[in-house]
Amino acid sequence: MATKEEISMTGFAIVAYAGDARTDLIEALNEAKKGNFDHAHALVKEANDSIVEAHNEQTKLLSKEAGGEDMDVTFIMVHGQDTLMTTMLMMDQMKFFIDEYERIAKIEDQLGIKVNAESK
Repeated sequence: MATKEEISMTGFAIVAYAGDARTDLIEALNEAKKGNFDHAHALVKEANDSIVEAHNEQTKLLSKEAGGEDMDVTFIMVHGQDTLMTTMLMMDQMKFFIDEYERIAKIEDQLGIKVNAESK
């Protein structure tokens, strides 16, 4: 049986990885807004790597439960799951917005429009 402490520690790990991903995603959007698309895409990749790590932590407990072990739900584990899922949704949204910033920048370039990145 997985102990409450083990489940809680997994929850903490998931929150940490998802939090790192969220931070990278917010920074990625800010970089895209400034026109730094390569950096933005690199940050999205870093965020994805953190989400994969969160999933790896989650899978450890899922495997134990699938193997018949009893699991006591802890608040921190619920928080971890919530944080991970909202961050995954955020990643989808940020990818869309970054792509849109990039598309708009290409159109502005084609039209010869110079827009100050700070005003965006």
